[in-house]
Amino acid sequence: MSDRWNPKKQEDKEDWLMSYADMLTLLLAFFVLLLSMSHIDAVKYAQVEGGMAKDIGKRDGDPPPLQKLQADMGELLKGMKVDDTQIALGTDDRGLVLELDGSSFFEPGSAKLKEAQLPNLIKMSELLTSSRYNAFQVEIQGHTDDTPVSTQEFPSNWELSAARASAVVRLFISKGMNPTRLAAEGFADTHPKVANRDANGNPLPVNQGINRRVTIHVFPR
Repeated sequence: MSDRWNPKKQEDKEDWLMSYADMLTLLLAFFVLLLSMSHIDAVKYAQVEGGMAKDIGKRDGDPPPLQKLQADMGELLKGMKVDDTQIALGTDDRGLVLELDGSSFFEPGSAKLKEAQLPNLIKMSELLTSSRYNAFQVEIQGHTDDTPVSTQEFPSNWELSAARASAVVRLFISKGMNPTRLAAEGFADTHPKVANRDANGNPLPVNQGINRRVTIHVFPR
């Protein structure tokens, strides 16, 4: 007997399509849930993206913007003839990190930028303001050591660290960077890189100098 005289047999042949569609929907929902719970490492994502593009295309193409920015900033720092004790270039799980030594950029207890460092900051601002990188967010954080500060201008290290971060933000804005891309934060001595004091509570001047810093975080928006 032909299938056209047996409609139930024809329907049975197509039942698997419904099950298959249900399975795909469940898989899609599962992966969306995984993605919503995950934290994406912007640096690793850019590296993987660049590697996949190269492998799939079987040719060298332009690197992802984050990798290109890191390379361009590295070349810029070389041209400035500064060492990594003054400006250190690195990455974190969000993107690029520039670390400015507090003693190199500010007088003790002051939020005024040293004149000698202004050309370097302006060059960095010009690179970050270029059309290639204007989609990146720039977050600037100020950090101090644990030596108390108490002046009329800066009642505590909170005000000092925030003012130093804001000084860099104001300079970048004055050189044409869109204020909506910028943020300034002060952390005082709450995020030290190394211990400010030894086990007996004695200050460690070298470590305190390391902790006095301003960090510039650049990451995709």
